[in-house]
Amino acid sequence: MTPDHHIFVVDDDQEIRSLLGRYLKDQGYRVTTAESRRSLEKGIADCRPDLIVLDIMLPDGSGLDICRDLRAAKNKTPIILLTALKEDVDRIVGLEIGADDYLGKPFNPRELVARIKAVLRRAGSEAPGSAGTYQFADFTADAATRSVTSGAGEAIQLTGAEFDLLVAFLDRPGRVLSRDRLLDLTQGRDRGPFDRSIDVLVSRLRRKLDDGSGADLIKTVRNGGYQLSVPVETLGEDLP
Repeated sequence: MTPDHHIFVVDDDQEIRSLLGRYLKDQGYRVTTAESRRSLEKGIADCRPDLIVLDIMLPDGSGLDICRDLRAAKNKTPIILLTALKEDVDRIVGLEIGADDYLGKPFNPRELVARIKAVLRRAGSEAPGSAGTYQFADFTADAATRSVTSGAGEAIQLTGAEFDLLVAFLDRPGRVLSRDRLLDLTQGRDRGPFDRSIDVLVSRLRRKLDDGSGADLIKTVRNGGYQLSVPVETLGEDLP
């Protein structure tokens, strides 16, 4: 972990803010806390955090709306949503609008740190990864810049979680990957019994990579998982 990573914790519960602030600082992170949307919007401009831990229920707005607005403004700061365990719909919506992960309340702070490390890793700041360029169908994906372009040169806007899922497929073209395997490859964790995050991300990838032909680049394999159905050409070598 890089000690300089700056985490912005947004929750209207003072006890949770204090607990997470102390715990994350003990883990070597710099921490800023806020209790409202207004405080977040003011603070994010001043401190430019590396990751935001964002509660869905805030006194002056929804964390889902905040996440949506940040992504609409092209802000790519990774976001982990905090949700109540019963709010499964909110978790799914959060992923659909660009959150990188979610964690249900109540939670163990160690689990949050594990999620933070995984998301920062996916953002390219903590872990080794492929340095190559992939060509598939009518698209080019550059792992170094974490960007995807169409054959016409149009930039395809992917979130960090979407890009990591795409690379998991590009590294294993033609292989059937189970939901559990994809979750392990992209987020480094096991899937809970009601975890639909992979299904949501696959659905979003399909929409964004739709070339108008009506054919899915990522196929659903019954009782198996998902499979990238097109050939992949890799240019460049992986980092050791």
